Amino acid sequence: MKILMVCLGNICRSPMAEGIMRDLIEKNRLSWQVDSCGTGDWHVGEAPDRRAQRTTQSFGIDISDLRARQFSITDFDLFDRIFVMDQSNYKNVLRMARNNNDKEKVDLLLNISIPGQNCEVADPWYDESLFIPVFKQIEDACNEIIKIQVGARN
Repeated sequence: MKILMVCLGNICRSPMAEGIMRDLIEKNRLSWQVDSCGTGDWHVGEAPDRRAQRTTQSFGIDISDLRARQFSITDFDLFDRIFVMDQSNYKNVLRMARNNNDKEKVDLLLNISIPGQNCEVADPWYDESLFIPVFKQIEDACNEIIKIQVGARN
């Protein structure tokens, strides 16, 4: 399984999601891959936001090695599932889809933990108090991905 996490700038939500998923993959001894990116190019090459790093570190997850990159059409070929954080990113990614196969790979991350509700992961960039609740939302969804995929194999 190859999973891509997508947000706007790839410095808050998606690197936190990548870090959480990477940690769960390791703990569950899975041979999966995870990456993250943003639909925008403002932060390409930058490390995750210090508040995102501080939040994940408080839960024992280090994301300081990650660097922002922008979503590319080739990501449809490289990943089995593409999870986006909000409707804006969902629309931006779908606009780049070449066919139905590409489109079927894309979903809102929280549709995994809160099916069919199309809930968004709030952007904590403007409100520092959101980093821990956002971490918890993402963690719940990532745990559900593991549960669904591992259960499907058994």
